[in-house]
Amino acid sequence: MKKQGFNPYLPSWEYTPDGEPYVFNDRVYVYGSHDQFNGHAYCLNDYVCWSAPVKDLADWRYEGVIYCKTDDPINPEGAMCLYAPDVTVGPDGRYYLFYVLDKTSLVSVAVCDTPAGKYEFYGYVKYSDGTRLGDREGDEHQFDPAVLTEGDKTYLYTGFCAIGDKSRHGAMASVLGPDMLTILEEPVFVLPNEPYGKGTGFEGHEYFEAPSIRKIGDTYYLTYSSVLMHELCYATSKSPTRDFVYQGVIVSNNDLYIDTYKPAGKPMYYGGNNHGGIVEVEGQWYVFYHRHTNGTNFSRQACVEPISFREDGTIIQAEMTSCGPNGGPLEGRGEYPAYLACHLFCKDEAFYTGGPGEWMDSRFPKITQDGKDGDEEVGYIANMRDTATAGFKYLRCEGISKVTIKVRGYCKGAFEVKTAWDGPALASIPVEFTNVWTAYTADVAIPDGVHSIYFTYRAEGGAGASLASFALE
Repeated sequence: MKKQGFNPYLPSWEYTPDGEPYVFNDRVYVYGSHDQFNGHAYCLNDYVCWSAPVKDLADWRYEGVIYCKTDDPINPEGAMCLYAPDVTVGPDGRYYLFYVLDKTSLVSVAVCDTPAGKYEFYGYVKYSDGTRLGDREGDEHQFDPAVLTEGDKTYLYTGFCAIGDKSRHGAMASVLGPDMLTILEEPVFVLPNEPYGKGTGFEGHEYFEAPSIRKIGDTYYLTYSSVLMHELCYATSKSPTRDFVYQGVIVSNNDLYIDTYKPAGKPMYYGGNNHGGIVEVEGQWYVFYHRHTNGTNFSRQACVEPISFREDGTIIQAEMTSCGPNGGPLEGRGEYPAYLACHLFCKDEAFYTGGPGEWMDSRFPKITQDGKDGDEEVGYIANMRDTATAGFKYLRCEGISKVTIKVRGYCKGAFEVKTAWDGPALASIPVEFTNVWTAYTADVAIPDGVHSIYFTYRAEGGAGASLASFALE
């Protein structure tokens, strides 16, 4: 059987958020920042790149480290982190990597002759008089660069705007010349932040961070993370530097607003900041984004979902799934690792991974791994206390009569098997304390068809279980 495509689409021990996808030479390349497992801050690792053939988004190849934090002349000790980057092909056919270090307001640029070779530092975006963007008095903070090259011009979008900060006005657009560094048209504001959102159509979804720019036909699609953080919103315009109109949400990393299988306001995962972009691959459009794991904001993983457009060009919000790059449901037979859960929640609702009373909160289950950063340890779900639920969607089931789970931990209780998060239990699988992963099997009658599969833990006592995998047969 052909290898299937999962979410997250990279190995479970890889933490590469902020993904910007592009098709170069019949391969999809994704450029992002690089978190550490159990890291204490965002983006602690160097930039790496992954790619896949356009005909198989299940076959991802590690391209290696493409740029190190110490490659920037102002960061020789590596004290600053490489925040979310973007890549564009310049007029000379070379690949240009734009980024901002975490403690500066400078837009740095590196260059390479190939999409995923070793990039070399090239320079800083600057005004025509040589002053670096971010250094001039009155410059607003440069952050999360997004780039789009058309002919000899490159459009650069930047900005970070916290709620209530009136000193910053929103996302900015600048126009660069063919040298990829010199500003031809100085920054203008194209998306409002929260204090300046009234009357703009962006109310409640004002700009926060994470711009990403694409052109579809004659329309520019500017994706961004709103002040709510968990959602990737987008605005459109016929011009790259003005008249952007708010259009809606492409994806939410707690699946908010989706009302087809739950109330629209119910979170189905522990969300957090979000960043990504859209790309067309073999006639199908996708949105790349990230989710939060390990009970923190600092171990984020890359996910992807197919998206579709209405006739008027607006985008239908995508659901979070376990099968985003697969081209359809997963085979409803065989063993699947638990870290593929696209839904994870318990009786105590929480919209965000981090926040007052939620950061590393012992009430909540979390996707994690054993070992340290870089160890190729398959992920699992830890701290499944009473009512904790893990959901997987979608699977195409036929003739399923048995279900097996692998569990360990100081636990005594049972896992219910359901095809809806609030549905009846189709089976109950008792589990007991064990120090090693132990398989438990039960008979189950799952109707034929495409289903979500949910496992809800009912505990006797406060101890939590860990779930490694489930198998259907």
